[in-house]
Amino acid sequence: MSTTALVVVCVVAAVVVIALTFTMWRLARRRHLQDRFGPEYERTVEAEGGRLAAERELRAREHRHDKLDIKELSDDRRRQYADAWGGVQQRFVDSPEGSVAEADELVARLMAERGYPTEGYQGRLRDLSVEHGRTLEHYRAAHDVKVRSGESQSTTEELRGAMVHYRALFEELLSDQRSR
Repeated sequence: MSTTALVVVCVVAAVVVIALTFTMWRLARRRHLQDRFGPEYERTVEAEGGRLAAERELRAREHRHDKLDIKELSDDRRRQYADAWGGVQQRFVDSPEGSVAEADELVARLMAERGYPTEGYQGRLRDLSVEHGRTLEHYRAAHDVKVRSGESQSTTEELRGAMVHYRALFEELLSDQRSR
């Protein structure tokens, strides 16, 4: 084998190794995002029009989230929030629409106290998606019913379902759990 042929073989082998390494690295990053964001990963792929754009968006969310100062609640504050939630549930019988709106406000207050920015619904979704991606569908469903109830387009059963959805996120935020 000539020196030129040996050099060509070495260069081709190096290119193949680099390509395989890069591909494995991208797959590992993709798996990380899929694991971390759960169903939110596919939702973002659809919304962004492709995996590369979605992964760029999800990494930006991670980066933004890393800068947040997410705090745990004291046992006393946790009990106060749990009591407040109990009150919201009790008022549901007499005022289902009002209770759903109150549940939304209580979730927003809890998020704010924990350190999440609460500037608008889309911002909340973005910031919650990093640690609570698997619970986000509950929040979306509840919020959708809340919006429709403001226009008197929700049934009592839908409002009851919204309370169940809000409770799923509320309990996860209250207990400092993550939905990973």
